[in-house]
Amino acid sequence: MDESQIHTLEFLLDFDGRVHWYGQGYFVKFEIKRIEPTEERPHGLRYSFTLHAPEGERLMGFDNAHTVAPAGRYAKRPVEADHWHRDENDQGRPYAFTDAATLVGDFFDEVERILTERGVPLDVVRDGTKDERTKP
Repeated sequence: MDESQIHTLEFLLDFDGRVHWYGQGYFVKFEIKRIEPTEERPHGLRYSFTLHAPEGERLMGFDNAHTVAPAGRYAKRPVEADHWHRDENDQGRPYAFTDAATLVGDFFDEVERILTERGVPLDVVRDGTKDERTKP
């Protein structure tokens, strides 16, 4: 890992437990921990980045809590657990983790897509921790 990747990873690890609220009560949650690398999590991270509707329903997320079924009838189930859920009905699709910066960029690209489709401004109106349950 080069020095910029190390700084990005350390920055990202500091986001564990953070919540950012957007207009109309939408919010994103970040959970990320460094763990011992495993076959399922070779990068040594356990993470869940999720976008939620005002009522709390998960709309989209990137995580590595479990493996997912492969795309295609004859494809093998991936060993790595990295995957993402495009919408609230998506059971998950494999995600090719490369580094922390790319993961964050891909996550926020999807946040922007969904909030824009719903007419929600992209400005964060408040941030805090997951223990702060009050909306802005």
